[in-house]
Amino acid sequence: MTREPRQAVILEIMRMSTEDGPGIRTTVFFKGCSLKCAWCHNPESISPRPQIHWIGSRCLACKLCLAQCPRGALSFGEDGLRIDRDRCAGCGRCAAECPSTALEPLGRTWELDELVREVVKDRAYFEQSNGGITVSGGEPTMQPEFAAAFLAALRAAGIHTALDTCGQTSPEALATVAAHADLVLYDLKEIDPERHREFTGVANDRILDNLKRLAADLRRRAGQTRLWIRTPIIPGATDRDENLAGIGRFIAANLKGLVERWDLCAFNNLCRDKYTRLGLEWPYRRADLLSRGQMERLAEIARQSGVDERLVHWSGSTRMEADDESGEERSRLRVVKGCATC
Repeated sequence: MTREPRQAVILEIMRMSTEDGPGIRTTVFFKGCSLKCAWCHNPESISPRPQIHWIGSRCLACKLCLAQCPRGALSFGEDGLRIDRDRCAGCGRCAAECPSTALEPLGRTWELDELVREVVKDRAYFEQSNGGITVSGGEPTMQPEFAAAFLAALRAAGIHTALDTCGQTSPEALATVAAHADLVLYDLKEIDPERHREFTGVANDRILDNLKRLAADLRRRAGQTRLWIRTPIIPGATDRDENLAGIGRFIAANLKGLVERWDLCAFNNLCRDKYTRLGLEWPYRRADLLSRGQMERLAEIARQSGVDERLVHWSGSTRMEADDESGEERSRLRVVKGCATC
């Protein structure tokens, strides 16, 4: 562990969130992630560096941005602006010059005191709703000293704090940040280590070991920090009966009495344009939403896995199932408050 830095690269500050813990929350998304999930809904959070993306519908094709790039990473073609990602340093000069905001920076450096002052502006919403502030990402524990100092300052100000983590980090980093969280939202995506490697880039050994360590620490601290588990339900990946049953068995065997809530988060496809703007292909671009019936069935599998069935909840947008005599599936969506898909 290094001396506490006073700066961090933050992707976004999202206000009025109801998906990242109890009440109305402000979620601070840190830049940089230790996983590369195939279904990632925040691909702009994976790289730890600031980036630029281009929104073609806003572009005036004035080309003023081209002269601003010190690395020559920008060019225009038949399909519009092209960004050479290998050259682009994310300095933001092109975005500052763009008159139509077609170029936007993804990530900026914040000073610790500056970020604290910014988010405590929302205190009135937290007090009325029993909400607070959540650090998410990306993965906040990739910038552990800053994240810990940030949460400590918020706690000192009387604000509820939450850490949203994938668990793929060092035990020391996780312990450092979690010590200042009133709530930990811990992702368990896939129980099979090889399937976890296939879909995220790494096996789940460290994630499971870190969760066991965290559980031991939470027991020592006797309820000072609450624990929620979150599982993204991804079609063709994590939506297997054996996956939900396996995660449930792990929770029952290792986290008994600690977990307050196990959220099953339905897949959504609202991030498709993000991949386009970053020049990336998304393997789930054409994947359909799950139906309510599918989510209910998977929730029942989870409830029968050995956990207290009252812990299991599901949330997200779903495809409506057939509800008329013809059996034709409707295109409307059912939306349930809860977590976003990781």
